[in-house]
Amino acid sequence: MSARDIGLFLQSARTDAKIEKRRAKLGQAAALESVYAESADPWASGSSRYRYQARKYEVLASLLPNRRFSHALDLGCGLGLLSRHLASRADQVLGVDIAPSALVEAARRSADLPNISYACHDITALPEALDGQFDLVTVADVLYYLSPLPDALLKAMAMRVARLLKPGGVCLLANHYFFRADPESRRSTRIHDAFRWCPALSITAEHRKPFYLATLLQA
Repeated sequence: MSARDIGLFLQSARTDAKIEKRRAKLGQAAALESVYAESADPWASGSSRYRYQARKYEVLASLLPNRRFSHALDLGCGLGLLSRHLASRADQVLGVDIAPSALVEAARRSADLPNISYACHDITALPEALDGQFDLVTVADVLYYLSPLPDALLKAMAMRVARLLKPGGVCLLANHYFFRADPESRRSTRIHDAFRWCPALSITAEHRKPFYLATLLQA
């Protein structure tokens, strides 16, 4: 990470604060949609000014097993930044997000990749028609936006992700991780603990990078 990337973290913190402030009044979906309505890239994650996020997605894609996937699902895809990395590894990629404005921009940015499609869904209420359809599911920097976030919900989400996978399918879970005592890092630890608990998933690898935690699990 370069010194310039500090600006990315500051921008992310400002956007997260907006969502937190608006959530009680607008609800989860509308709060997220509102920041995309104000800016095409509210976290500046796709900005050429910063290198950190692009490098992070490159590393996450490199952690996947060395195989070709038939159908990949990117949950909470936002602008489709990770979805586009998956496009070279999978025959078909579906990006899902709750914010329609994010998906419009994601589709525009992915127009050169015909194997990517996008759909608007709440990840806590995904259609059962998606079950068993994917040999890869990615859940990157998504679940800590759910509020409140009790352990029961986290375990339910882990079970839901497991049902999306084909037998032998892979889940890549990634969340911010700065240091053990940091409140956001403790939340990330709880998310990963819930997926470790899931009886339908088994851990195959875990990676701690600056500044995120990535866990690979298999159905």
